[in-house]
Amino acid sequence: MGRRRWQDGRGELTVHGAGDPVTVPLELATSYRARTKGLLGRTSVAGAMLLSPASSVHTFRMRIPIDVAYLDRDLRVITVVTMPPGRLGLPRPRSRHVLESEAGAMAGWGLRAGVLVRVTT
Repeated sequence: MGRRRWQDGRGELTVHGAGDPVTVPLELATSYRARTKGLLGRTSVAGAMLLSPASSVHTFRMRIPIDVAYLDRDLRVITVVTMPPGRLGLPRPRSRHVLESEAGAMAGWGLRAGVLVRVTT
């Protein structure tokens, strides 16, 4: 599929789960500065945030629990975990991108291991 190079900004995430595709608002954090900040300090998330490149995250100084989906180079979900504040996520060797959202949101979108997602900017 080639190497993806996105810019910081906004887009849409389309989840191709079991039912009809679900589209949600997406923030892209691709610069070092944007990836470092991530969702820190927020009390809610409208949609999801994509950190790229990334293979792990932490929730130190976060105010809310979050869902974290690790994606491979083809944007297929490797695994989804829910992380409370103050935790360090384990690096996933095949992960190239990480999605973050409010805890519980990803299940509602049908996002789980094996599901393919698409990013539109």
